[in-house]
Amino acid sequence: MGRYQDRRHAGRVLAEALRKYAGRRDVVVLALPRGGVPVAYEVATRLGAPLDVFVVRKLGVPGHEEYAMGAIASGGAIVLDRAAIQGLGIPLSAVEAAIAREQAELARREELYRGGRPPLDVTGKVAILIDDGLATGSTMRAAVAGLRERGARSIVVAVPIASPETCQELAGEVDEVVCAATPEPFIAVGLWYENFEQTSDDEVRQLLEAAERELGERGQGATPAQGP
Repeated sequence: MGRYQDRRHAGRVLAEALRKYAGRRDVVVLALPRGGVPVAYEVATRLGAPLDVFVVRKLGVPGHEEYAMGAIASGGAIVLDRAAIQGLGIPLSAVEAAIAREQAELARREELYRGGRPPLDVTGKVAILIDDGLATGSTMRAAVAGLRERGARSIVVAVPIASPETCQELAGEVDEVVCAATPEPFIAVGLWYENFEQTSDDEVRQLLEAAERELGERGQGATPAQGP
């Protein structure tokens, strides 16, 4: 396959693979910030669905924060890699300190991105979880756990690019997995984008506000966006 131009282009392609969800009032689109938001914006506007963020924070191994020993997600879900914690001899106090630190950061980011707006109610809804790609799937698994605690009726994981193995593994954990492309060899998400610059906090806020405006306008007679 060729590379996506950027995350917005990837979102337009992904929206085509999710077309069966268009126009349904029981569908919500949730983006893993920050990189998942431009992708999800294109999907949400094309499906005519509300858009929100679902914040996930990695729990880094003390002293080696680039390695994950778990993750937390919006709604209070905590997913721990107990094998890694035990294997590395990480004390419970260090795990609890990491959880507290990341919970504070998660709350700060939710307030920053939403600007005081309440989170979308996912109770009884079809929740489409979107990121810009899937490598190991660890943060997505934390998001799935968080969504289950908040009462989503069914969970769809959707990404423009993914490791084939991760797609197969997640298929057994959620109601549906939509991976627009699963190239071999996969190597890394960023390799499949021509422009993979970091998404800014400002862009996240602007896209959430734009999606809310467009959904309101659509409710007054506008039609869903079409085409790539």
